[in-house]
Amino acid sequence: MKEVVIKKRRRKLFHVKQSRSVGGNIFVFSLLALLGVFTAFPLYLSIVNSFKPLNELWVFPPRFYVISPTFKNYIDLFTMMSNSTIPFSRYLFNTVLITAVGTFGQIIFASMCAYPLAKHKFPGAKIYFKIIILSLMFSPAVTAIPNFLTMAKIGWIDTYFALIVPVFGSSLGLYLMKQFMEQIHDSMLEAARIDGANEWQTFWKIVMPLVKGAWLTLIVFSVQALWAVASTNMIYSENLKTLNYALGQIMLAGIARAGVATAIVVVMMIVPITTFIVTQSKVIETMASAGIKE
Repeated sequence: MKEVVIKKRRRKLFHVKQSRSVGGNIFVFSLLALLGVFTAFPLYLSIVNSFKPLNELWVFPPRFYVISPTFKNYIDLFTMMSNSTIPFSRYLFNTVLITAVGTFGQIIFASMCAYPLAKHKFPGAKIYFKIIILSLMFSPAVTAIPNFLTMAKIGWIDTYFALIVPVFGSSLGLYLMKQFMEQIHDSMLEAARIDGANEWQTFWKIVMPLVKGAWLTLIVFSVQALWAVASTNMIYSENLKTLNYALGQIMLAGIARAGVATAIVVVMMIVPITTFIVTQSKVIETMASAGIKE
């Protein structure tokens, strides 16, 4: 049934494309190309600036190209990293650990909490969901003090748990998973129960594959947030601090390290952009076909 619906949708889209005029195609392509250039321009500018010498960085009006490209900014960055008291491999390990465990835990906890909210009726379910929506209004700056007091009370300050555990309860992940799970038709879950599957099997073998688009999207958001965490409020031991904190200390020298700062921006973008590129096609594909109703 699912494959038939997908094929019908593809035929419909094909006929729409065929009926569009050549002028319409040119207009749509030109508009999308313009929006794509506009979106990619900050990334392009960041990369170009990282290859500029200092005398070109301060030119006004700024140039969008490099006259005398140089790798000096990257060489200086890696020289400073190699001369650090704490090896930069330690900072990198801390960041990778926090990002990987935090992302995995957020997906698991958000999915397990979203499943009963989306597919089971129990007293207070609507109230709980309204509270979740309300919590989306609070920025991390607002919740920083309550999080710190909670972690201090538990005794997790200056540990990895202070950065990882709060991510597990992200309301954004719960909201995203819940909205996707509601698209799954109840008849699919009923068929699994008739075949003898328990709730745990239904959740892992039916629900999670169908909401693949949701948790792949959540991976992108989670990696982007955790990779850039500075950890200055929760972590005080130097050997537990993150890569973003260490690179930020290099940038504090001011104008003298402006070139190094541009290289740092590019280095910090590599992982989030790579994650997005790897998951992009799968996110679009699964969002188009997962959870199709009868």
